[in-house]
Amino acid sequence: MGDTRQRLIDGTIETIRTHGIVGASARTIAATAGVNQALVFYHFGSVHELLKAACLAATEASVARFAEQLDDVTDLRQLLALGRAVHAEQRAQGNVMVLAQMLAGAQTDPNVAEATATALRLWIAPVETVLARVLADSPVAELIDTAGLARAVSAGFIGLELYEGVAPDDAEAALDALDRMAVLVEVVDDLGPVARRALRGKLRRTATNR
Repeated sequence: MGDTRQRLIDGTIETIRTHGIVGASARTIAATAGVNQALVFYHFGSVHELLKAACLAATEASVARFAEQLDDVTDLRQLLALGRAVHAEQRAQGNVMVLAQMLAGAQTDPNVAEATATALRLWIAPVETVLARVLADSPVAELIDTAGLARAVSAGFIGLELYEGVAPDDAEAALDALDRMAVLVEVVDDLGPVARRALRGKLRRTATNR
């Protein structure tokens, strides 16, 4: 039984890669998985539930590998470098296409939207954790909404993944700009104690005057 469920999950991901979200019918998925169409409903109840299960299973597997590597990240540049490596891996595996299709389907289908949002939160959680750790001693830490920044970084990478498909040079330029911002944060972190206090004071006043 477990093997059949996994075949259906794998077949669903492959179907989305090759036929798009609109082509992910019970018939097409079953044919890709090499099983009887009735087994889609026997194991998952509906195509929507199978799509959700497949999306989450694929994301959990990718995030697990990503989270392990995050343990070695000590600064923003390393985080961005890891993000680039994961991005390249996900594109090579065809998972960027799957994400693009799930995002497209989510615009009109609440069931797909729910599954996609849950999958995205799986990516965001470890990013938030590592950001809180690497920025803990930064002069700007107290003024940064780490949770919001994690979502902004994750959303940025998702957008760049899709952008790369139509304008790869522009997407690469955007990633380079993020690298330069990470270097700027490192420069700030290397300030002496007097300069750090002055910077904190300036940032607090700026935040208060907004």
